Amino acid sequence: MPASDLPDTLNSDTHTKQLPVVEGQLDNSFAEIDWQAPWLSHITQLSYISSTIERLSRSKLQRNSLDGSNDSEGLGNVKSPNKHDKNTSDINTPDTIAKVLRTAMAQQADHLQQPLPHTKPAHEHKSQTLQFVSQNALPEGEAYEQFIGTTGNIPTRDNLHDLFNGSIWLTFPKTKAVLNYYHMLEISKQGISERRGRVRDTITVFDENGAVLVTSDASIGDALVNFDWQASLVKPRAKWDHPTQSNNSAQAAVYIFGHALLEQLVSPRKPLCAHSIVIHVAQEFFTLPLAERTNCLDSKVAEYMDTLLSNDDVKPRQLAPLPILGVPHFWAENKAADFYEDSYVFRSGRRKKDKN
Repeated sequence: MPASDLPDTLNSDTHTKQLPVVEGQLDNSFAEIDWQAPWLSHITQLSYISSTIERLSRSKLQRNSLDGSNDSEGLGNVKSPNKHDKNTSDINTPDTIAKVLRTAMAQQADHLQQPLPHTKPAHEHKSQTLQFVSQNALPEGEAYEQFIGTTGNIPTRDNLHDLFNGSIWLTFPKTKAVLNYYHMLEISKQGISERRGRVRDTITVFDENGAVLVTSDASIGDALVNFDWQASLVKPRAKWDHPTQSNNSAQAAVYIFGHALLEQLVSPRKPLCAHSIVIHVAQEFFTLPLAERTNCLDSKVAEYMDTLLSNDDVKPRQLAPLPILGVPHFWAENKAADFYEDSYVFRSGRRKKDKN
């Protein structure tokens, strides 16, 4: 699924010259992103986002070099990335990431000649056009998800977490809208409290740390769910799609959904584990251009999550663990079969216990 599958206007700067140039500055953590990493290759508008973020983080580094300062600001100075509250250290920034994402969304809608994506209405609330806004727009005491559902505005901070969150909104807008819809339903039932309940816990785990295994070979999906790493990741390696090389005969691929997982992968570690779902497709899926794949996949994952979250017995344990650097072609070291012999990472599983 090489980036060259994207339309030329989404892969070059020619189309973006019609749009305002985003100005601002970003801390040094953004300069650490490897935009060529295979797990980022499916991100819609990757070329525009990466080139803009590189320019803005590079300009900050250049300013630091000129004035002799040592900017140590980074992930360690950002308050808990899973909490969308107003008491973050970056609250007085010029909302650079929101501007980047707004421009990317406008560019995408313009190219596709489609309206901006919308929320999925819950109860008496109408569908709202989605837009990225300053974190300051979130009223004190209002739930982040509730605010999105009622206004369409996505509060966005200048940190890696929210950059990747916005990138997933661009790539999987239908699925993100479905997740927000179920947050809204649960909030209307239970209100806001520290205990979210099984539905919202499941949403949160997938939203933050989820991955999607897409396969036309049911045995690969079954093996993953049953913790059979040899049958899912090792023996069928030749069937796995290569993120940067075209392979029309591929039968399996992983697409990361969780924005916190993408943030963690800025500094990859072998123990990183995603919580995954399995989507079955016809083999022809792997012959589609990347833009068509992501659009198709967004619809399928939205439908899958709608079904999953509507069940009364839904729980996070229904998401299958997947050591993300074990995905074929994601990490050079997994070419060696003994990479998967690390029992701390590739564990034997819990499915038999769950059935008892």
